[in-house]
Amino acid sequence: MSSPSAPPAEESVLVIPRTLFDELGAFEGLCFEADRYLEAILDPAHASFLSRPAAENDPSFKQIIPYALVTNGGRILHYVRGQKTGEQRLAAKGSIGIGGHVNLSDLDSPRINSATYRNGVRREVSEEIVFEGTFRESVRALLNDDSSDVGRVHLGVVHVFELETSAVQPGESEITDLEFLTPEELRPRYDALESWSRICFDGLDGLIRKD
Repeated sequence: MSSPSAPPAEESVLVIPRTLFDELGAFEGLCFEADRYLEAILDPAHASFLSRPAAENDPSFKQIIPYALVTNGGRILHYVRGQKTGEQRLAAKGSIGIGGHVNLSDLDSPRINSATYRNGVRREVSEEIVFEGTFRESVRALLNDDSSDVGRVHLGVVHVFELETSAVQPGESEITDLEFLTPEELRPRYDALESWSRICFDGLDGLIRKD
């Protein structure tokens, strides 16, 4: 007789107290002064891991979410979240952001630090898409949207991954209809985008800048 399988481990995600966000300066939409927040956000005196089910229903915490815009030659990667996505509130929505939670598995030292966050960024992007060639990565902004139940418990860190080539494939079945589009081609799809992607589209001039 086979032994019963163990239940899956509960996911733990990186969070900060909402009060810290308020103390640092709460905002709506994009804030292009990301560095002013990140040091405090990733300070183990403030950051911790909380079970995802608890975090999703507790607006006294903000889950830290890396949200990466993937670009090539001035075009932006667009995709549609399939119905099997882990976040059902975003199913069937168009998106220009790749990413997700920073998990306890991303912790590779006794204390939370910037490497914990970087591990989460790279893991999330590599899980969701597969691409070839070199790339440049930079943090461009923070994103907050308290107008929805999803937004109230999340705080986004907007990255831009500039790819050398456009050879990109989905890494998960939930990522469908991948294609690079110009801002002009994206505009007719604006109303079908998830809220964070609409916010990023509105701020493209600041996000997709020449360094």
